[in-house]
Amino acid sequence: MSTLKQSPIAYIRKDQDRGQDKKPLDYGMFVRIFSYTKPYASKRNILLGFVILRSIQLPILLWGIGAIINGPIYRHDVRGMFWAVGAFLAFTLFTQITFHYRQKLALELGELVIHDVRRDIFKHMMNMPMGFFSRTRLGRLISLITSDSEAVRNGIQSVVFVTMVQAGNMIIAAMLMFWYDWKMFLVVLAMAPIIWGLNRYFRQRLINAYREVQESFSRVTATVVESIKGMKIIQSYARQDLNSEIFRDLVYDHSTYNLRVTQAEATFLPLLEVNSQFFLSALLVYGGSRVLGHDMTLASFIYFFFLSGMFFSPIQVLAGQYQQALTAMAGAERLFKFLDSKPDWQDHGNVVKLDKVDGKIELKDVTFAYKPERNVLVDINFTAEPGQTVALVGATGSGKTTITNLITKFYLPSQGRVLIDGKDILEIETKSLRRHLGIVLQVNFLFTGTVMENILVGRPGATEEEAVEAARKIDCFDLIEALPDGFQTVVGESGAGLSLGQRQIICFSRAMLANPRIFVLDEATSSVDAITEERLQNALAKLLAGRTSFVVAHRLSTIRNADMVLVLEGGRIVERGNHRQLLKINGVYARLYREFMVAHEL
Repeated sequence: MSTLKQSPIAYIRKDQDRGQDKKPLDYGMFVRIFSYTKPYASKRNILLGFVILRSIQLPILLWGIGAIINGPIYRHDVRGMFWAVGAFLAFTLFTQITFHYRQKLALELGELVIHDVRRDIFKHMMNMPMGFFSRTRLGRLISLITSDSEAVRNGIQSVVFVTMVQAGNMIIAAMLMFWYDWKMFLVVLAMAPIIWGLNRYFRQRLINAYREVQESFSRVTATVVESIKGMKIIQSYARQDLNSEIFRDLVYDHSTYNLRVTQAEATFLPLLEVNSQFFLSALLVYGGSRVLGHDMTLASFIYFFFLSGMFFSPIQVLAGQYQQALTAMAGAERLFKFLDSKPDWQDHGNVVKLDKVDGKIELKDVTFAYKPERNVLVDINFTAEPGQTVALVGATGSGKTTITNLITKFYLPSQGRVLIDGKDILEIETKSLRRHLGIVLQVNFLFTGTVMENILVGRPGATEEEAVEAARKIDCFDLIEALPDGFQTVVGESGAGLSLGQRQIICFSRAMLANPRIFVLDEATSSVDAITEERLQNALAKLLAGRTSFVVAHRLSTIRNADMVLVLEGGRIVERGNHRQLLKINGVYARLYREFMVAHEL
């Protein structure tokens, strides 16, 4: 039995990754891809010159062979033959020089274009709101940068210019054939409807197959990424064999789509080959009969037959380029679908920049839903005065983190208003707002690099001295210096190699460097040793001092020291006040407090 059918996770993901837009691929996408060459117009135009020159040279080479045979060789002119062959070899060298620069410029242009495409993809990705990343698989985004971009690169480097050269060869050969003998050329021309019919029949089959290949590859990529990130969970639950089976089926699925492409190509290409050979045979019969009937000279027939070879040989190359063009368009379709996607929301044209923030935060009648008709927050109202610390308390899924997401403008409220110093958050420029924010998440994310580089993330342009001073302000300088290489200690991906406490200290230092007026902390639930816990609490106290702070609280000490505690249940604020006031009420907070104390006694 297929593992995909046993595993709802893998099965659902396969359906989610299928593209919704199945309209026929548009050759206009090549025009859009080619528009990326505009900044490099001079290189592109020189390349086009070489392409045109190359397309003329190859038919002339064949014409030259015929001229040598029909000229000095036919006349038994040995001296003239050597001169003609020498000229032919010189021209051949010229064609190879042309080919070298045509290929060199095409590769350079393709690299420049794909650099700009990837730059635009990443820039667009950086400007997408958090909602986009919560519903889009990481593997799909990686595929845009890798396989889809590589397909587009091939479209620029190979498909466009090789097709132009081969098509030019066919046109020049056709013109010469028509000039030599228009009746014979009509025999060649008769193959056009057959080629058109074959192309029409196989085009949609190949398009769908290439789409499926690109989409299945993104599923494979996503599974690899998630498996690596979740390796500890996989091994903890002894799921290695099961996950390997799931991945095997996904790879088999990808191979199946590749085989469909191969099967279509294996039918399409031989049919073109047979068609070409059939018409060459027809030319031999028709031309040979005319030569035997003295209606055509042998020299003209030889010329024509050489040119017909030049006319038919590009068909196989063009068929291969056609398939690569479909792959490039399938990749371009996915790229441009992403680049054309609009963010869930954007700053409107009349937003104002925040130069100074006092830190007064108000939520008025706020309701929010991640998905329509499934409200996560309902009718939220509260005011946090400048410098206050607000602790958000409640069961998992009660809406604590969602409130901080609205304050930081990662999401916008479905209803109601979020005010910063009396200004609606919709009227504030997002970047300027976030320059006044400090955020420490429950999962202490660190980038690959040094400790110093991770702290400097908090304020671009800050100096290393300022980063060190930020660590001193929260009294954690000695803890960072105690690392193997101090501030220059290399941090692995996602903070690998550092303990939880060390990662938190670095994140606190980063937030202190930002020197925010508004601070958001989602406390980590993981335990650390008592000494580290005390240092973290002291650092946190220094970080919160004088700032309007919102803490998704998991530590009793944080809750006790908060100016206001908001107790959430089912997306609503059910209680509010400070620690002592809420204990006197003996309601939801008191129950949660007792459960907390019992858990810690155990």
